[in-house]
Amino acid sequence: MKQVFLVLFTITSLIHLYDSWNDDSKRRARTKPFLLLLLLLFYIVSTRKANVYLILALAFSWLGDVLLIPKGHKWFTMGGISFIFSHVFFILTYLPNVTFRAVNWLIVVPMAVVYYGISIFLMHVLKPTTPKSMVLPMRFYLLCNSTMNVVSLMQLMSCRSFGAWVGFAGALLFFISDCCLFIVRYSTNPEIIFRKHFTVMLSYLLGELLIVLGILSIMG
Repeated sequence: MKQVFLVLFTITSLIHLYDSWNDDSKRRARTKPFLLLLLLLFYIVSTRKANVYLILALAFSWLGDVLLIPKGHKWFTMGGISFIFSHVFFILTYLPNVTFRAVNWLIVVPMAVVYYGISIFLMHVLKPTTPKSMVLPMRFYLLCNSTMNVVSLMQLMSCRSFGAWVGFAGALLFFISDCCLFIVRYSTNPEIIFRKHFTVMLSYLLGELLIVLGILSIMG
């Protein structure tokens, strides 16, 4: 059964990416509600003991996708809030796998500076073209995503397994996706992102999938 949901997720993702490549917003909206739903179902049928926090993280990601479909700052804000909850639950998913004695802080701290530095730099560059009502929510959101990535790195240092590497790669892709999304959304030159929404969604979907596969591998 898990192969069925994985195939359905892959097919739906490819259709969505094709429509994103063509920048067809109407067609993208048709498949977007099913993407994370299928990934969530894939996870549930792939594990004997489902992680409630991961289920909630995927569920809030799905809700965020749905809320981002309508246009307008109100919907974008609501979608962002949903994704903030998603990042919080991803962090709660990783934390039980973290052994703090195994964490190399000489690596974690500089990496945290890199993540937060990129976030702050992006906020600074986009601030002049970002609506005032969105500046603080965008800052908080990117810092939440950065924290999720830092905790994923700590999980990698604790587990040192293939699954932890896969999960870390997924978290990194999620961060890249969000940075690209804000550039596409608020930059005066969104064309600097290759095919705009295609790049955003490709990194996002791969990121979510790798996080799930990583946790499945770590938890056995």
